[in-house]
Amino acid sequence: MNEEILINVTPQETRVAIVENGVLQEIYIERSRKRGSVGKIFKGRVVRVLPGMQAAFVDIGLERTGFLHSSDLNGSGGCPEETGNKPTGQNNGLPIEGMLHEGQEILVQVIKDPLGTKGARLTTRLSIASRYLVFLPDRTNLGVSQRIEDAQERERLKDLILRTEPGVPAEIAIGADQGSGVVIHTASERNRLMERGGFILRTAAEGKTQKEIHKDIEFLHKLWDSINRRIESTAAPGIVHEDLPLSMRVMRDRIHTEIEKIRVDSRETFQRLTGFARDFMPELLDRVEYYTGERPLLNLYAIEDEIQRSLNRKVQLKSGGYLIIDQTEAMTTIDVNTGAYVGHRNPEETIYKTNLEAAQAIARQLRLRNLGGIIIIDFIDMQEQEHAKQVLRALEKNLERDHAKITVSELTSLGLVQLTRKRTRESLEQILCETCPTCNGRGTIKTGETVCYEIFREILREVRQFDARKLLVVASPQVVDMCHDELSDSIAELEKFIQRPIAFQMEPLYSQEQYEIVLQ
Repeated sequence: MNEEILINVTPQETRVAIVENGVLQEIYIERSRKRGSVGKIFKGRVVRVLPGMQAAFVDIGLERTGFLHSSDLNGSGGCPEETGNKPTGQNNGLPIEGMLHEGQEILVQVIKDPLGTKGARLTTRLSIASRYLVFLPDRTNLGVSQRIEDAQERERLKDLILRTEPGVPAEIAIGADQGSGVVIHTASERNRLMERGGFILRTAAEGKTQKEIHKDIEFLHKLWDSINRRIESTAAPGIVHEDLPLSMRVMRDRIHTEIEKIRVDSRETFQRLTGFARDFMPELLDRVEYYTGERPLLNLYAIEDEIQRSLNRKVQLKSGGYLIIDQTEAMTTIDVNTGAYVGHRNPEETIYKTNLEAAQAIARQLRLRNLGGIIIIDFIDMQEQEHAKQVLRALEKNLERDHAKITVSELTSLGLVQLTRKRTRESLEQILCETCPTCNGRGTIKTGETVCYEIFREILREVRQFDARKLLVVASPQVVDMCHDELSDSIAELEKFIQRPIAFQMEPLYSQEQYEIVLQ
């Protein structure tokens, strides 16, 4: 597969586009005024402990306090980001009020950016990523990414960590495999690793040599030492460590041997990226390219147009069918429709082909829009069970290239597919858009007729309550026009009933739902 990464840098924001076979698949945006907090480590202060929720609110210096659940405290489970483990929530049998108290200073890491009215999601299980490893400073786990499926390669990588760890003999016996990888289970072996922390080998570590892994270990140990020094000198609430900027994170996390080009349109960022590649991935150095073309970088492959289309509810399919995507705070719903596609053979074949095409488009839209949380897909109802199974398999296959953790359920009795996609940052819509001030996020506004009738009722209330000689209605041009034209008879009847004249005044700045009644 032909894959390129385009990095557009301006003083205000950095945008990174992941392009596969000339089609935009993912877009990342980081603004200098509002950088994401995922991966940042803070020295925070507990402001409230909630035993009923087994959670605490922690002040980390952001606008809203962060949320720390008991399952994210040390001792509650493994590191799910890479290995797929789920927290057990068994904090050695202690309730959260037995481990935290108000005013306590605590070291936490952001695992989910603030979304909507919710603060950042926090954890005390710290992790620091490098090119090939994730360092777990307060744990002794040794794990391998689930994306590395070859059993021999997994064992080889585990052995490399044990061989490169100073003071750990190469012939050390490997303990029982507990899903996420090896756990050193004898007391002496555990103590040796506990002094340095645990590791998870990332997908990029596949095929790497002992020297490359050892270089990453040394880097992570030095980084952790510098973080410890900052912890001692930082007052709570305050930040003690933040991740690399977006362009560098993409080089670290998303670059692999299949990447053909990394194009960047900023000379300064280009020099930084080439330096990073020279130190950590020299085999990819010649693929980093400084873009000097006349056309803006993100106009290549019509990326700017694609970003605009990704903000629409409606996604057109090539066959003539379409998707309707509605994003709410609770969940995202996706509805599949045949639209203009009528097929050539029979209705079942038409529906089946539309659903197959939709499965491919949905997988791309999830990545492109960065939709997370609960997602409900309403495929068109199919009569044949085999067709339904094939559509579900097609969806799962298309989701394999997604780097976010996704869990897909079976088709429900209502013909719906439920899935969850790990959400760590805001969706594209949440980054680029804000709630409409006219409809307040409803997506609809009251009709002019509805507003006119509201005005009539309000006039009756005002006249009963206050003594006024006449009334002035200030409203939007659309509402005033309707009162003068279509509802003029109703206005005349109302004036006769209340025995007072009613005047109207247009206010161009008012929305259709806004109005004011002035007593004179």
